[in-house]
Amino acid sequence: MGKVYVFFAEGFEEVEALGTVDILRRAGVDAVTVSTTEKEFVAGAHGVKVACDVMFSQQTFDDAEMIVLPGGLPGATNLYDHEGLRKLIVRKNEEGIYLAAICAAPLVYGRLGLLEGKKATCYPGFEKELAGAETCGNDVERCGNVITGKGPGFTFKFALTLVEALKGRQVADEVAGGMLLR
Repeated sequence: MGKVYVFFAEGFEEVEALGTVDILRRAGVDAVTVSTTEKEFVAGAHGVKVACDVMFSQQTFDDAEMIVLPGGLPGATNLYDHEGLRKLIVRKNEEGIYLAAICAAPLVYGRLGLLEGKKATCYPGFEKELAGAETCGNDVERCGNVITGKGPGFTFKFALTLVEALKGRQVADEVAGGMLLR
């Protein structure tokens, strides 16, 4: 099993980023936090600073099984503005790995044209950023290799969907049960 890379940019949504990493790690997934700022500590939208595992420039991402983009503003737009990340996402999409994003962050995939003909969800008001997608308004949407979530209140559901995609329903149910979510 490859690694899941969760990308942190200044202004990320703390609940979405940290909640997702926590649930992935509870499931035994090798979830790696990546700073796109080239500094170890990245500040979230609400001032929480997080020490990331690695810097973007330190990785090749050859072992990526999934890319995860937390939302938040200006976090989501800062992710899109990172040229290296945009190139990585396009390359990894061509390889067919999972692309996941929540809240405002699906705009990255939308602006790159990767949601064409796919069902997707996002934070209300960002639908126009999901070029070519069928925006459904669901809490979480899984369509092919793309998994999107609506926003912070659906972080656990989003993260458990990622676990299910990677490790199966049984593992997702075990993690959810241990967290008293089911």
